Amino acid sequence: MPGSATTNLPGSSVSSLAGSEHGSKSSLWTLTLGSIGVVYGDIGTSPLYALKESLHAATAGAGHHSLTRAMVLGVVSLILWTLILIVTIKYVLIVLRADNQGEGGTLSLVALAQRALGRRGGAVILIGMAGAALFYGDAIITPAISVLSAVEGLKLVTPAFEPYVLPISLTILIGLFAVQSYGTARVATFFGPITALWFLVMALGGLSHIADDWSILAAFNPAHGLSFILNHGTAGLLALGAVFLAVTGAEALYADMGHFGRTPIRTAWFVLVLPALALNYLGQGAMLLAHPEHIENPFFLLYPSWALLPMVLLATVATIIASQAVITGTFSITQQAMHLGLLPRLRVLRTSETEKGQIYIPLVNWWLLIAVVFLVVLFKSSSALAAAYGIAVTGDMVITSCLLFIVAWRFWRWSPLLAALVIAPFLLIELVFLSANALKLLQGGWLPLMVGAGLVFVMWTWRKGSDLIVEEIHRARQPLSAFMQKTEVSSLQRVPGTAVFLTGTPGDTPGALLHNLKHNRVLHAHNLILTVHTEDVPRVAEGERVTIERLGDAFSCVGVRFGFMELPDLPRALAGAGLDANNLSYFLTRRVLIASPETGMPVWQDRLYIALARSSTDASRYFRIPVDRAVEIGSQISI
Repeated sequence: MPGSATTNLPGSSVSSLAGSEHGSKSSLWTLTLGSIGVVYGDIGTSPLYALKESLHAATAGAGHHSLTRAMVLGVVSLILWTLILIVTIKYVLIVLRADNQGEGGTLSLVALAQRALGRRGGAVILIGMAGAALFYGDAIITPAISVLSAVEGLKLVTPAFEPYVLPISLTILIGLFAVQSYGTARVATFFGPITALWFLVMALGGLSHIADDWSILAAFNPAHGLSFILNHGTAGLLALGAVFLAVTGAEALYADMGHFGRTPIRTAWFVLVLPALALNYLGQGAMLLAHPEHIENPFFLLYPSWALLPMVLLATVATIIASQAVITGTFSITQQAMHLGLLPRLRVLRTSETEKGQIYIPLVNWWLLIAVVFLVVLFKSSSALAAAYGIAVTGDMVITSCLLFIVAWRFWRWSPLLAALVIAPFLLIELVFLSANALKLLQGGWLPLMVGAGLVFVMWTWRKGSDLIVEEIHRARQPLSAFMQKTEVSSLQRVPGTAVFLTGTPGDTPGALLHNLKHNRVLHAHNLILTVHTEDVPRVAEGERVTIERLGDAFSCVGVRFGFMELPDLPRALAGAGLDANNLSYFLTRRVLIASPETGMPVWQDRLYIALARSSTDASRYFRIPVDRAVEIGSQISI
């Protein structure tokens, strides 16, 4: 869940805490508790469905509906070793080292890989697009499957609840998305304690049933998992695909590193999360060895009948927390994608005056809600959705491994052989899981692939179209140096004040400047040719944000740099550089795009780009330019 922003800390405190092992023991444990709620909310709800779906897949693949001892031991063993190999060793011990100035996540890793390759990595951008797109598929499925799996526990309280599972789930989800505009700062305060309670209750539930059959402890022997796969043919592969449901949310370990730092995330995993998950899966397995008939819902049946309703309520709250984390993570990754030029500028709202990561993107929120409601209505149960979930998760992890190899080789300066020896085993395991999940393509696995392919195409179209527009603008504009020479010898009327002209091509004369001269026949006493740069770092230090190069008496070239995790604020940046932001007039170009068969894209793709451009928020709002200081001048461009 790349970039979850639920409890993001201010940039200065993040870097200082993360850089100093979080200062003190009190701050360490505070951040550790916070990470339990945000980082581990998703993986913490996996026991609701992971073992159940794995064993259902195994029995279905075997052609019968009765559990065998080998199935239970084998699947529990696979789950335990997937948690150990993929989450503990890969993510907790290795991937967390790949920090981009304290930040993590797929697109942060892309930026790191690009920097390591010297921006020559076109393939890296494509891989990043695929990773971001699969994350969106994950973000659509997570709220649906998590809430459904929790509410389905009501059927065990009394069968009379069965007709209400779907309506209750939809009501919870709609309410969850409806409150996003209010921000989550206050609610997030309770995320850590509630999720910690959830893990403790899971651990107690599992621990209370291990004595049902002590032989379940043999699942720590990986031979049981390997034997199950080798001896059960298709059933083993189908179960393997479902086993990966146990590590959904593992990407959040890396994505939320900037919010909490390595040490709290690692501490939470080893002290509470991993032991609780292991105990719960062992308890479910022991209970099923003794009572195979409990396969219907082994998680909730760990608890006595009097505790079922409280557990369903606690599970529902836990799944809401997991869903909240992935929703705000979607806002964060969308913001990063915009800054990296993969998506158009969308309206971004701050929901907190103090927490920089607290943002809300209305368009993304409502599209997510529509997609989630569609999934719940289409699939109707968590079991039906499980087949769709695995491909999104495994695909995202494969992409992380590929990017990690590049970073280890070119950024950490490992030899290619060492990088391959360390990362290839994880990539091989993930490719096996991906192949196993591919068997469920027709049962729902097509969904994240369809969503991912569609979003990759949208991102590629936006990037390609934007490049074509830059080329067209550059071809049609005269060099700024030539324009300045003409103004020096002309008799243009000069007016007092400073005008700011935004441009993406600093060496060319901005279109707004040319049109202003054409229609108003005046030139300001001072003219700033301003270009905004998005860097491959999360945040830019204030002292390095603005550069000003004097080109002449009337002209200066200004560069303003923002990190890909920042919300651009031009007036604030210019004021920080000593300019009188209250006396600046901003001139921007509002482009009217026309589809043309003569450009580098087919007309239908031109129209897609134009539709994306129309959904983009205007530059004045995006860069926080006051409305009464912005002047927009129209321009027509064929694409």
